[in-house]
Amino acid sequence: MSKPTMLPRAVRAVLCGLALSGLGILSAGADETCLSPYMPKIKGQEDFVYVWTLGVEGLGDEQDKLVTVAVNPKSPDYGKVVGSVSVGGRNEAHHSDFTDDRQFLWTGGLDTNKIFIFDVHSDPGKPKLVKTLTDFVAKSGGVVGPHSFYALPGRILITGLSNNKDHGGRTAMVEYTNAGDYVATHWMPTDDNLGGAVKTGKYADGYGYDVRALPRKNALVSTSFTGWNNYMMDFGKMLQDPEAMKHFGNTVVVWDLISRQPKKVFDVPGAPLEVRCAWDDTHDYCFTTTALTSKIWLVAPDDKGEWQATEVADIGDPSKVPLPVDISISSDDKLLWVDTFMDGKARAFDISDPKHPKQVYEKVIGAQLNMASSSWDGKRVYFTSSLLANWDKKGKDDEQFLKGYAWDGKELKEQFAVDFTKEKLGRAHQMRFGAYSLYKSVAEAQPAPTVAEAAKR
Repeated sequence: MSKPTMLPRAVRAVLCGLALSGLGILSAGADETCLSPYMPKIKGQEDFVYVWTLGVEGLGDEQDKLVTVAVNPKSPDYGKVVGSVSVGGRNEAHHSDFTDDRQFLWTGGLDTNKIFIFDVHSDPGKPKLVKTLTDFVAKSGGVVGPHSFYALPGRILITGLSNNKDHGGRTAMVEYTNAGDYVATHWMPTDDNLGGAVKTGKYADGYGYDVRALPRKNALVSTSFTGWNNYMMDFGKMLQDPEAMKHFGNTVVVWDLISRQPKKVFDVPGAPLEVRCAWDDTHDYCFTTTALTSKIWLVAPDDKGEWQATEVADIGDPSKVPLPVDISISSDDKLLWVDTFMDGKARAFDISDPKHPKQVYEKVIGAQLNMASSSWDGKRVYFTSSLLANWDKKGKDDEQFLKGYAWDGKELKEQFAVDFTKEKLGRAHQMRFGAYSLYKSVAEAQPAPTVAEAAKR
């Protein structure tokens, strides 16, 4: 397996300076326009934002939890927390997603490898924890760090970040049924086991992070990050460890969607994190951003139909390492929101010409910023702040919030803010939306399915 190169000296110098100042980096998020194309969407006003939240020692019950915030302006509880469900302990709560029928929300912990499944259809305002999977590592054959949860027909595809042999970045994607039964493990291609893929550049590092599908092209696109050894380490300590800094992902892989076989491995240096794909039937491309080198990359077929990965834009001033984390594509494929952690900014890029994105707007959201979640109609954007427990900023800059904004095409205007520290909830990480309208017709037609019943459909 090719050994990832160490980060450029200039980048390391800036990051080390930030760490010594008590600052941290990285991670990412989710929204309505990044959901699987196989599930129903909320195309009108969402009623709730579900925030998957990290527990903090000495704060509230100290546990990870799913926090529900009312976000419909017509609600008397608009902009307020209306409920939370704690899951027991601190698991490094990170990402989540729905099953393809949007009946259940799967959430994961990067440290304990536990997976928590919530019923969100019986009462969207009061999610219920209905199942906990504790054998993910054993079932998957050694995958550690369940990260992205992605709905396929009758299936949940889970990307891993690490493995139980060396806790490094070598990992896999793992398939489950909607009922929570293990199906298969698909290991990321490496030099010593490409799995039939074509290595197009220098690396085949076997790292994983996020995944998205373009069904019309029979394609899955996966990205890469780092292993348990790094993401659970104190950030400052990691930056001072030359060996640790060698182990960040530098690849994007295009897979055959139907067979789950890797097809091509591309060099995309600097930890490509979130991947978002276009929605229009004639737009066959996806975007990702590199956290450590501050670039936007386009992943798309060329004129001959061959997939390629191309660097297409800078994010801010890369020499200052703004650290892009989450991205969100608009449903009309015209705008890409990019959050940068270090300066707390949300940047909007015009992607009407996907080969030449142009920044058209920016706004400081907070002292630190991680995730952006956009409504399908593009009129609302929500932001949260937490990255990883050991990587968030320190002191007064350790802001933990959910903020809701209205977007009129020219300006973001804050509508509400929830201080998760003041509310004793923890570190606000990833968001998903809920709405009563999704389940009304289902409830009228037949009783909502149980987790077990969902697997038979």
